[in-house]
Amino acid sequence: MSDPGPRFYAWCDEASRVDALAAALSALALPGGYLHARMECDVERDVSSTEEAIAMVRAHYPYEGVADVGCSTVLPTSRRFALPGQRGPDALAMRSILVGLKCFTEAYERRWSLCGPHEPQGPLEMYPDNAMHFFGFITELPWGRGPRSFEVEAELAWHILQIDLEDFLLRLCEPDGSGRVRTGGCTNAWFWHAPVTTCATYNADAREIARDLAVSWVHLHDQDAMSRIAGIPLDLLRARVEAAPRGARVAIASSLSRLARRGVCARGWSLSRETVLKALAAPPSALLDALEASARPDDAWRAAAPRAAEILEWTRRLAEAGDGPPTWPVDTDTYRHFRFLKKHPPFLVRRLASGGVVLATHPYCSLWPLWAGALDALGLMC
Repeated sequence: MSDPGPRFYAWCDEASRVDALAAALSALALPGGYLHARMECDVERDVSSTEEAIAMVRAHYPYEGVADVGCSTVLPTSRRFALPGQRGPDALAMRSILVGLKCFTEAYERRWSLCGPHEPQGPLEMYPDNAMHFFGFITELPWGRGPRSFEVEAELAWHILQIDLEDFLLRLCEPDGSGRVRTGGCTNAWFWHAPVTTCATYNADAREIARDLAVSWVHLHDQDAMSRIAGIPLDLLRARVEAAPRGARVAIASSLSRLARRGVCARGWSLSRETVLKALAAPPSALLDALEASARPDDAWRAAAPRAAEILEWTRRLAEAGDGPPTWPVDTDTYRHFRFLKKHPPFLVRRLASGGVVLATHPYCSLWPLWAGALDALGLMC
């Protein structure tokens, strides 16, 4: 695969960035597992605790402008779907993955502003060391005597990956309920892109869900780096959009088939200044309701759902009680699985108890069809 795998981003005020890094590291690190810290000044060493790692960051980060820590962690599905013989601390440690966390100061970002796409992608960035380990393309699942199909396998892959994707995003953006992180996202690319073209976004306040559209517009139209505009106040974003010429549009790349099947017309391939302004003026509850309606699966996805739900239930029972049909390895890293997910992208709209909201789809896909369907249903597309 040429893609780097999912990379997670978070935006918070500069004064809170080390605290945000510390909270995310504490939420991720496997007790007794690998911990490493590295600074720009070539200060680098393994550490024995998260406290030691953060103390090292606090000592050097303000002067160096960047901190880089790594740790081993366990994906939630490794715990939830652990088969008999795969439980216990030793077994979990064997299935742990390595993740990296980076934090940047605004001065460091400005210093690298002439470096184009290679500039810092922060303010906070998190990424699995190996995308193959995160995706878990080969999974042991109990198929029983029923039929097998790549459609069901692709749907199962999404249901399992969805748990890990959402968990990682929230462990970075909302690990302790502090509200430090205003917004964040995930993309299966090397850089933080416009929210509507990524595979997941987080907003600490669901009433600011239109931020995803406004930030996307400013990023695509004015070419401002996501790390500098993602969390600025909505009224400033609105002013930036209003400053553009009337009728201005930005191109959005996405899945043709999804929009075509949902009846979204050709204007759904671009985002206009007027559409963004209308969305910013719309009631947030109406936008969220429309997004939830747009997230409903299509016919092909619904057709595979009963069989996928049956296998997931067997997997849960097997993990909890050790009782179920024999398991078989399922490899979802194939062209057929890829094409099915691209043609029938699944969507998640999660309203959080904290008042925030998460939008997500498979990392192979984009959130734009979700947004385009919602905007079209509300009559805001123009």
